[in-house]
Amino acid sequence: MKAMVLYERKPVEEDPLILKEVNNPEPKKGEVRIKVKACGVCRTDLHVVEGELPPVRTPIIPGHEIVGIVDLLGEGVSRFKIGDRIGIAWLRHTCGTCVYCQANQENLCENALFTGYPADGGYAGYAVVPEDYAYPIPEIFSDEEAPLYSVPVL
Repeated sequence: MKAMVLYERKPVEEDPLILKEVNNPEPKKGEVRIKVKACGVCRTDLHVVEGELPPVRTPIIPGHEIVGIVDLLGEGVSRFKIGDRIGIAWLRHTCGTCVYCQANQENLCENALFTGYPADGGYAGYAVVPEDYAYPIPEIFSDEEAPLYSVPVL
């Protein structure tokens, strides 16, 4: 697949993202893969690209406001089926055990993982996400208008 890959963090004016051919991601147990239809550019993506957030992994595919169509299911997935339209947001995993998770404030989780930092994001043809952190997108929203800033209630 084609992807915009970040190898070196620098100002966006210096074109830090490089168009590359990379392997399609494969969903693991409990994950879904989508064919990306749209991916927003959020200020957080710019923080990652420009190095305002400390590097966690290089190279990385940024992008976390993703809308796409489920095309492959990992083992044990039950919330979605192939052909569903879903969204992938910034928050992609929480520990469920820290003080914040226990207080239903998962967005503050001390052990959170994020889409596009450190897990690959949506500036690519395909993306994967744990099914618990994917969101069905109502038909009322186009791919470009889907709101993807909420956090899951586990």
